[in-house]
Amino acid sequence: MSGIALIDYRAGNLTSVRKALAAVGADVFTPATPSDLPGARGIIVPGVGHFGATRAIAAPWRDAIRDAVGRNVPLLGICLGLQYLFDASDEAPDVPGLGLLRGRCALLPRTVKVPHVGWNDLRFERPSTLLEGIADRTQVYFTHSYAAPVTDATSATAEHGARFAAVVERDRVFGVQFHPEKSGDAGLRVLRSFVHLTNSPTHQFTKC
Repeated sequence: MSGIALIDYRAGNLTSVRKALAAVGADVFTPATPSDLPGARGIIVPGVGHFGATRAIAAPWRDAIRDAVGRNVPLLGICLGLQYLFDASDEAPDVPGLGLLRGRCALLPRTVKVPHVGWNDLRFERPSTLLEGIADRTQVYFTHSYAAPVTDATSATAEHGARFAAVVERDRVFGVQFHPEKSGDAGLRVLRSFVHLTNSPTHQFTKC
């Protein structure tokens, strides 16, 4: 199979993500088994809810995703999918993340309303391939209780009780804590940038 592989591990409704990707001209398929991934030009791991849901991405899937990244296939994590890029999360301590980015996700401070639901602004930290054409302090839509730490892979942050990684980017690995499919024109720009990466094998990825 070719196109962008949208991983379905029963952690949210994929319909809105598919619709947004179709709006930016993406060719998308949902792989049935890990053996469907080798032909993918890109991979998206979306999701909402509890980090424990990622347990459904069993070892063969994890290996296939890592193998694809090793072949320079772009990978995008959305919301829970961004958190899954990291080592682990306090939300489900016994469930490992992909470990493509170092760090552990943690609960947002109880000094503010949790979960964090609604529009919030992005604060740019460094140049970003995904954020091309988007202005600093652009508002995007979040819904989450846990968040990833700010590291040298962070392209943009947001703040809700504490500063957290809102966009991450390292080589061919990308992630957004917000929902681009619910974030209007800015969200579609993010998805369009990712689609462009999947169609540009010679693209030089941002280093950090």
